[in-house]
Amino acid sequence: MIGASELAIFAAVVEENSFSQAALKVGLSKTVISKKVSALEQELNTQLLYRTTRKLSLTDAGKLLYKHAKGINQQANDAFTAINELSQEVSGHIVMSVPTISGELLLADLVANFCKKYPKVTIELRLENKLIDLVEEGVDLAIRTADLADSSLIAVPLLQSSWVVCCSPKYLESAQQLEEIEDLKAHNCLCYDLQANGSNEWRFTKNGQQKSILVKGSMSSNNALSLKKAALNDIGLIYVPKCSVYEELQNGSLVQMLHKYKARSLGVFAIYPYTRHKPEKITLLIEIIKKEYKSLEHIFN
Repeated sequence: MIGASELAIFAAVVEENSFSQAALKVGLSKTVISKKVSALEQELNTQLLYRTTRKLSLTDAGKLLYKHAKGINQQANDAFTAINELSQEVSGHIVMSVPTISGELLLADLVANFCKKYPKVTIELRLENKLIDLVEEGVDLAIRTADLADSSLIAVPLLQSSWVVCCSPKYLESAQQLEEIEDLKAHNCLCYDLQANGSNEWRFTKNGQQKSILVKGSMSSNNALSLKKAALNDIGLIYVPKCSVYEELQNGSLVQMLHKYKARSLGVFAIYPYTRHKPEKITLLIEIIKKEYKSLEHIFN
């Protein structure tokens, strides 16, 4: 009777394109591997492989069988990993990439507390705004607000992050009027170089219609904190995520402008490379991050 082990051996032969290499992979002799495949063909009463001295190729029946057999080893590994994690403490290393705002605002403290709760987990926290290839750079988890075009990534939505146009009251006293977005052309607009394109193109929505305007100013930065400090020094207007200036808007040291327009709003996601079995430590960390973001939703929107 055909069992999972025979199918796993057949899949290994196909994937390695060699009886010898398959034997090394599964830890059996080449003779045993050959006999297992021959027995499989006899049991099914059909030829699965064309064998020559130089290569192996699949028959139509072999192709069909391989289609169903190729996932057996991975399924077994997933099952063993899942069972092992039930009886083991959460452990291992996590490389995590997060935006500077979120890192400074809440994630640094959250990661420290996570490491206290799970002492066998170590986390490498990278604060960076640039978009990176998670797989190429060995990153296990990232927090991002950019469009997620890579289908090989899994995205867990956390919340929406709204932006605001703001400035200091003192700048507003000496500046020209600012009621319509066209008025921005007469102002010193300090640009946030976060996005890959259009940092000087400020986008809004009014009455359901998209509107944008090209602005210019004496300063730009890829760090929201530096822009906030410039605005507090009465230099000009900034267009940044609300969370980065929430306290200043509350205490009045910065004033929100252009209330007639809806500012941009971006989704914040926890993203990680596709895997059949997500490690428990990643699952736990994402759950805690999502809960923390939800508790602070008022400063993002």
